[in-house]
Amino acid sequence: MILISNPDKPQWAEILKRPMMNTENLFDTVRSVIERVKAAGDQAVLEYEKKFDGVSLPSLPVLEEEIEEADGLIGEDLKAAIYLAKQNIETFHAAQRFEGKQVQTQPGVTCWQKAVAIEKVGLYIPGGTAPLFSTVLMLAVPAKIAGCKEIVLCTPPGKDGKVHPAVLFAAKVAGVNRIFKIGGIQAIAAMTYGTESVPKVYKIFGPGNQYVTAAKQLVSLSDVAIDMPAGPSEVEVLADETANPVFVAADLLSQAEHGADSQAMLVTTSAKLQQAVQTEVERQLALLPRKEIAK
Repeated sequence: MILISNPDKPQWAEILKRPMMNTENLFDTVRSVIERVKAAGDQAVLEYEKKFDGVSLPSLPVLEEEIEEADGLIGEDLKAAIYLAKQNIETFHAAQRFEGKQVQTQPGVTCWQKAVAIEKVGLYIPGGTAPLFSTVLMLAVPAKIAGCKEIVLCTPPGKDGKVHPAVLFAAKVAGVNRIFKIGGIQAIAAMTYGTESVPKVYKIFGPGNQYVTAAKQLVSLSDVAIDMPAGPSEVEVLADETANPVFVAADLLSQAEHGADSQAMLVTTSAKLQQAVQTEVERQLALLPRKEIAK
């Protein structure tokens, strides 16, 4: 953690410099994978799973028995946390339901607004350094509330050919309809064009590395809608002396642990809070399994 007190104005630009992700130099590589999946379907996806994720799969769908097995592989504390998070997300997004009303602008002329759910959506959940089961909830729960009829989820499997049980449990709790063991560019291509196993969706949501981001950018040009081309994680906390240093530290670390290119920043008018947050960050950091990344 770097402490900067009362920096001079010429320093501000360097201090506030944001992490950048340049995907343009990846487009040729990404385009070739997309075109191969578009042409060869499941066969190409299986080949890329072996090449990029290092796993030979007999098939792509997660079976029902794998989802049931996941239930017994995670602890009750984690299950309770997942249920609580789902409830909180549900409460927040349920309040966003659009309720339009009809307006008669002239005799015989009635106008209204209407919100229609996207019928099929695709969710991409990264694998790699951590199972992002919270992302499953944050994407699938709003989709369910909106009324999406089919929610498709793709996530890379581990070297054992299985998806992390917490991701499967969260997907089941959130109401995901179909889950596939596919990562990276090939997952985005499979959901964009459809394969023998994977249905074509109308919009793709979810974070990913620079290759996933580049793939989403390319397919969004003409073939499918996307949420946005997400960059590295970042957070800025603005706080005064009344803030709780435990909460501030947790907010900073929750983003810092996403990746080495993440940026977490606290801006405060209180030297006392600054010192308290530094102490709390060091305490919480020691407990994190991903502390080396967060550092």
